[in-house]
Amino acid sequence: MVEETGRKVIVIGHRNPDTDSICSAIAYARLKQAVTGEEHIPCRAGAVNPETQYVLDKFHVPLPELREDVRTQIKDIEIRKTKGVRSNISLKEAWSLMKELGVVTLPVTTDNRLEGLITISDIANSYMNVYDSAILSAACTQYVNIKETLDGAVAVGDEMDYFDRGKVLVAAANPDLMESYIEEHDLVILGNRYESQLCAIEMNAGCIVVCDGAPVSMTIKKLAEEHKCTVITTPFDTYTASRLINQSMPISFFMRTKNIVTFDIEDYTDDIKDIMASKRFRDFPILDKDGRYRGMISRRNLLGMKRKQVILVDHNERAQAVEGIESAEILEIIDHHRLGSLETISPVFFRNQPLGCTATIIYQMYKEAGAQICPEVAGLLCSAIISDTLLYRSPTCTQVDKQAAEELAGIAGVNTKQLAREMFAAGSQLRKKSEEEIFYQDYKVFDMDGTSVGISQISSMDSDELEELKKRIVPFLEVMRSKHNVDMLFFMLTSILDESTEVLCDSAGGVQLLEQAFPGSRAVDQAVPLPGVVSRKKQFVPALMMVLQS
Repeated sequence: MVEETGRKVIVIGHRNPDTDSICSAIAYARLKQAVTGEEHIPCRAGAVNPETQYVLDKFHVPLPELREDVRTQIKDIEIRKTKGVRSNISLKEAWSLMKELGVVTLPVTTDNRLEGLITISDIANSYMNVYDSAILSAACTQYVNIKETLDGAVAVGDEMDYFDRGKVLVAAANPDLMESYIEEHDLVILGNRYESQLCAIEMNAGCIVVCDGAPVSMTIKKLAEEHKCTVITTPFDTYTASRLINQSMPISFFMRTKNIVTFDIEDYTDDIKDIMASKRFRDFPILDKDGRYRGMISRRNLLGMKRKQVILVDHNERAQAVEGIESAEILEIIDHHRLGSLETISPVFFRNQPLGCTATIIYQMYKEAGAQICPEVAGLLCSAIISDTLLYRSPTCTQVDKQAAEELAGIAGVNTKQLAREMFAAGSQLRKKSEEEIFYQDYKVFDMDGTSVGISQISSMDSDELEELKKRIVPFLEVMRSKHNVDMLFFMLTSILDESTEVLCDSAGGVQLLEQAFPGSRAVDQAVPLPGVVSRKKQFVPALMMVLQS
């Protein structure tokens, strides 16, 4: 049986997500699910900052699932759900199952834990190899397997017992000669001759197989019970029975238990392709994170695999997108930034508006769809607008943003000014954080006419906190520029109350670039003050791009 995992659409923002990125992903996923009826999963591409966590906690919304890579995984494709078999089933039963299921490999499991694999090649080898007459007992074969393989019945004895001592032989001679080669515990295949049956039992055979459907007399049965000899009857003749009996051996004797190549259900298909190509095996077991068997995969499964379906919010830059985005199927992009470098394989729904926040666009889409907004979603969208517009202080803020935020605040039952104070206070506790945590709180990379520019921004209502932070960040920037291999690196310390920014930079020509982009600005104590500049998107990035492009 082949199982296809139900496709789920991932709704995700940029790396190092901010409040708008997270809240818009959650709200839009809920809108899409309500409108389409299909499952949409809000996700995040990185850790959330304290401000965002405060917002989620305030409105009792769980943290979105972390997705750091959207390449296709094994769990996204069709895998063969071949049911695991017990290690004590016979070779014949395994062969029959393979024909019935149309497979060449059976997983051997106990309590859904993989023990080994039996392949059609293993079974073929078991038929072709010449084994000695003790192979059946060496394999510790259960009598029930012998009974089923020979389409027979157990006339005397317990079918759950094991034939684990002695050899297999065919009694074709007269009783006098039989006494010379039948030994204790042997399994003897014979016909309907009473004398032969009696001889085998008296020689303490462990089992006799009576062929041709011949009835077993009460005397023989009683004698067999006394000698603890198992009696099996079969409709087959002695030739057929002797030819088939090795097929009753358990697969545990032939299955492969070492050097088995398995994959995790979470593995990326890009990572397993080369491994599969380098091995001679046709099928590979799939395990989950707890080591439980989930199914089988072959190279054929990779031919028709489908990409992850993704909706991007609050960005359209390749450098800001989650890892593996080039391998995903982008369905939509909802954003309020400049057009970036992201390319898609096919046309997509792309909504980009010059507003202060993606959440404003999402709110518009709720209204356009006639979808009801619950208080918790309204709270998330309102918080996102407050965050991105610095409570309407940012030059990116429009009247549309402000009106949307106030309407959403009414639905959520909050006061925007009070909410802003609580949010900014939660996000401004920078003294307790490491330099790395502060740097990644809101970091993005931009491609500016062939120049890669990394820009991190921190906003605070505490001027003393920003001044103290400046001394810590300056020596740290060189490490970050080397780590991210960008041409230029800037760190914006934005004062919400003063509506101004100080910019730290680590790059040759960084200060000169700022002085050209913002005429009249001059470096002071390793920082370039930019009065009136609070928006990275609308003020800072466009000014740098104009200089670099010219």
